[in-house]
Amino acid sequence: MKQESVIQVVNVHKSFKAVHAVRGISLEILNGQFIALLGPNGAGKTTMVEMIEGIQKPDSGEILIAGKHWKGNEKELRNIIGLSLQETRFIDKLRVFETLRLFASFFSLGPERCGEVMTLVGLDEKNDAYVVNLSGGQRQRLALGVALLNKPRILLLDEPTTGLDPQARREVWMILKKLKDESATSLILTTHYMEEAEQLCDYIVIMDHGTILKEGTLQDLLGKSSADMEKKEEYTGPPRNLDELFIELTGRHLNE
Repeated sequence: MKQESVIQVVNVHKSFKAVHAVRGISLEILNGQFIALLGPNGAGKTTMVEMIEGIQKPDSGEILIAGKHWKGNEKELRNIIGLSLQETRFIDKLRVFETLRLFASFFSLGPERCGEVMTLVGLDEKNDAYVVNLSGGQRQRLALGVALLNKPRILLLDEPTTGLDPQARREVWMILKKLKDESATSLILTTHYMEEAEQLCDYIVIMDHGTILKEGTLQDLLGKSSADMEKKEEYTGPPRNLDELFIELTGRHLNE
């Protein structure tokens, strides 16, 4: 049985004055699928996500969320989407639990759900801490908690671990892996980190200059067999990883 499609992007274009940010992209995201949009700054990742989440409107093409357009269905679609943008900002003088209560009120959710989310993102011990006193990793976990409050069908994360140290980054990964195991939420993740895409996502889309260069599972993209994937240190055929693949496609590194 074919999995249900939750997002359909059909031949979408978007320009900002002289910059053609997205050039005819088509994409389908299935129920429960975790997809990475991978590419350097200026690739069009953030613009694409902003159009999916209804912040930007395409110049042409079509975007369907759960089979519906944004126009005329805004309230319904907002209720099934959770999102966390780069450098999410909160009120410094609110406590962590108070911050969750504030955002939960937008969905008419009570303190019980806030408590569940605190546990999910590992912030129970920071219940009464002021946001201003949180570390960068703790702030990102709080941002992820806010995005998960409404038990979203679709989760959109725009470079959620940029600027975090390796330990904090892996703490976010563990939360997302648990979400994947325990729910049918679909995730669109934009990232510069090859390892992040490998660890979290079923399907990877490599973008540059507003177009999709290549897409598929990690195994398909690298042209490896299952045995190759299990024996990374023994594999010698090109390319060995996503960064090498991107260099082959564009002549530069993913993090440039």
